[in-house]
Amino acid sequence: MKDQDHKRILIANRGEIAARIARACRELGHTAVGVWTDNEVHARHLEYCDEWVRLPGFTNAETYLNVENILKVCKDYKIDGVHPGYGFLSENAGFAEKLTSAGITFIGPHVEAIRSMGDKAISKQIAKKAGVPVVPGSAEAIESVEGALEIAKEIGYPVLLKAVAGGGGRGMRQCFSDDDIRNQFEAVQRESKAAFGNGDLLVEKYIINPRHIEVQILADKKGNTYHFFERECSIQRRHQKLVEETPSPIVSQELREKMGEAAIKGAEAIKYEGAGTVEFLVDKNGDFYFMEMNTRIQVEHPITEEVTDYDLIKEQIKVAAGEEISGRNYYPQRHAIECRINAEDPSNDFRPSPGKITNLHFPGGHGVRVDSHVYAGYTIPPFYDSMIAKLIVSAQTREEALIKMKRALQETVIEGIKTTIPFHIKLMDDPNFKAGNFTTKFMESFDLSDL
Repeated sequence: MKDQDHKRILIANRGEIAARIARACRELGHTAVGVWTDNEVHARHLEYCDEWVRLPGFTNAETYLNVENILKVCKDYKIDGVHPGYGFLSENAGFAEKLTSAGITFIGPHVEAIRSMGDKAISKQIAKKAGVPVVPGSAEAIESVEGALEIAKEIGYPVLLKAVAGGGGRGMRQCFSDDDIRNQFEAVQRESKAAFGNGDLLVEKYIINPRHIEVQILADKKGNTYHFFERECSIQRRHQKLVEETPSPIVSQELREKMGEAAIKGAEAIKYEGAGTVEFLVDKNGDFYFMEMNTRIQVEHPITEEVTDYDLIKEQIKVAAGEEISGRNYYPQRHAIECRINAEDPSNDFRPSPGKITNLHFPGGHGVRVDSHVYAGYTIPPFYDSMIAKLIVSAQTREEALIKMKRALQETVIEGIKTTIPFHIKLMDDPNFKAGNFTTKFMESFDLSDL
């Protein structure tokens, strides 16, 4: 995919992100080719595509994670490029490598960037060498309990046992004593091996009550790298994000510039190409530490788009075609918030609530955006992530954005299933959240009993 002429792009994903990518492809004049499985015969994202192809099978291993089948589709349908979205094969270096070998463009970073940033030990070493602050801890994978105990003694408790591969909170355990490490080490190894096919672990200093703040970057093949400032992602449960906003209510312009500069240093150290996100932990003193880099588009990318008026998906496609990005480092002029609407019951520990949507109405108005793939009559399958929509609002100030988000949530009607909307409405009224006074531990004390 060497230029921006009419190209055939396969979207190797489903749901709202597949619809989002299809729209961008069509606006650029490309043919959007979607995929569907036997679990979702009536998938709405296909309506936004020009063509669609069935991936035979039911399980993810048979369909969205089946590299050979997707490669065959690419060959049979004369695909020029593949956009992986997020999840599934989006950070699979082997998949990107096979596409490249077949002469098909992977719309994402080059293989070595995916591989190096996918290994938390290697990514930490690269970040440190590039001058990016890192969390104190082991520079390489720890193979034994004794090795973990030695690192813990050196850096002091509490520490975090953390899988070298993967993410999403799996393969992570807090330890406050030697006994915790002895009791948890093998269990975390097993969990990591089962989830990611790799049981290697790091031992890091556990930052107590941090903020989770990430920086969006974009880089092209010509050596240009820009940042789009930060997103606040601290409202989460079990390391899964529930609400994101930009800018962060606690980041000063000085800190913003330092974090943006650090994110660019990390990206340039691996000659990064495309859209990516550098994630940091920020402690109570305002010191920040590199956590990881996600070599893909993020779920929460719309809030950055809304405050910069910059289409990140289109830019991914243009960069993959070799175009030079025309940009600069961006700084916030407006405020945006995203609520992830999940098919979950917040009054029952956020347990999944798949089933048929019997009635649906999404909100509207100035500064309100909804990214979704569901409709009245749609049956949510139990096989995938429970997110069914993203509600995004933007306004001149954070206070206005909070008011607008509450109004938009109250307008939203989704019947037939449980959703996280009651939680989101309550959150918008919470005094600590409204004041910007929260950390990644916020949800541990948030009262859900009256939902």
